[in-house]
Amino acid sequence: MSAVLPWALPGVAAGLATSKSIPVGLELYSVRDELQKDPEGTVRAVAKMGYQCVEFYGPYFEWTQTQAKQMRKVMDELGIRCYSTHNDEDNFSDAKIDHARELNLIIGSKYMVQAWSDPKPNLEGWKTLADRLNAAADKLSSSGLKVGYHNHDAEWKPIDGKRPIEIIASSTKPSVMLQLDVGTCLEAGADPVGWIRANPGRIRSIHCKDWSPDPSVGYKTLFGEGKADWKAIFQAAESTGGTEYYLVEQEGSRYPELETARRCLEAFQLVRGGH
Repeated sequence: MSAVLPWALPGVAAGLATSKSIPVGLELYSVRDELQKDPEGTVRAVAKMGYQCVEFYGPYFEWTQTQAKQMRKVMDELGIRCYSTHNDEDNFSDAKIDHARELNLIIGSKYMVQAWSDPKPNLEGWKTLADRLNAAADKLSSSGLKVGYHNHDAEWKPIDGKRPIEIIASSTKPSVMLQLDVGTCLEAGADPVGWIRANPGRIRSIHCKDWSPDPSVGYKTLFGEGKADWKAIFQAAESTGGTEYYLVEQEGSRYPELETARRCLEAFQLVRGGH
């Protein structure tokens, strides 16, 4: 099955070298209530807006293989892809990794991304996390799947003078994607552009989530209305980071979920010059 993963098709893999061809998708947590009510209808609505890929999160793991095949059929019909999934930490456990692998292969995913890890009291805890990511990468490599890690704000806060995100980056295999969440990076006071430049080829996807220092707004700011310097982020991502696809993520806003997703995509295309 891995031999026919859609990300390996010409125009997706080969085309990623040119910036305009880098697809933009939606992390479906952004439309979580709609997705829960009508998964297929929500994916159809997202594709109709112009998103080129989606990232499924936690609840996808509950699918049967039949449900995954039906979602793949819908995505193929729409011409929309899923390059990665967001996973709970225990999806990488011996008890669950085989089911996760099968679902990811069915829907055509390239990366299984760990979406979260509890903050650790010391650097050794973060090193242990890196070791687990490496072990998962070894388990999945024969299937053609790769592992990723998605940061939150805790990874940027120094412990004994060292940021946990640096431990993760230096202690994981180069094949492990460092999926950059821009909003949490900014909230923690870190520099997303500097981080991308410090890790060439590792930032293979980016969660394009903005952040406002206004505590009444925070992550509910729309793409382009917050603190992020998106033009600089895109330039670093495409010249150095090795970014293969972008994912808009929104935790909520002053608009309904689907309208929020549409407005964010329109703003993204304006900033980046469209496709």
